[in-house]
Amino acid sequence: MKSATCSLFIIISLLQLMILVNTEETLDSIMKKLKEALSRLEHPRPTLTKNVSCTTVKASGKLASCPSGMIATGCSCGFACGSWNIQNENICHCLCPIIDWTLARCCDLRK
Repeated sequence: MKSATCSLFIIISLLQLMILVNTEETLDSIMKKLKEALSRLEHPRPTLTKNVSCTTVKASGKLASCPSGMIATGCSCGFACGSWNIQNENICHCLCPIIDWTLARCCDLRK
């Protein structure tokens, strides 16, 4: 997104210079050039996952494991603990010293 914004800024700056150099151009021709430049900036979107299936797993203690074939995409911890990490792509691990429960948001991202 940053590179697209930067590129757009550069194109607009170049168009402003073109206007100063060639004042006979019409607004329509400038808009046409801008649209052409923007169309060259567009990249094909990556192939998106066709099927996304998610579930939540709750476990007591500091660890919550996702079912086989699923990955952990986020975690939540009891006792207002906001410190956690994901281990081996499928285990939520809460890092606070006292935890009564852990939630793992598990998703199956198959094409």
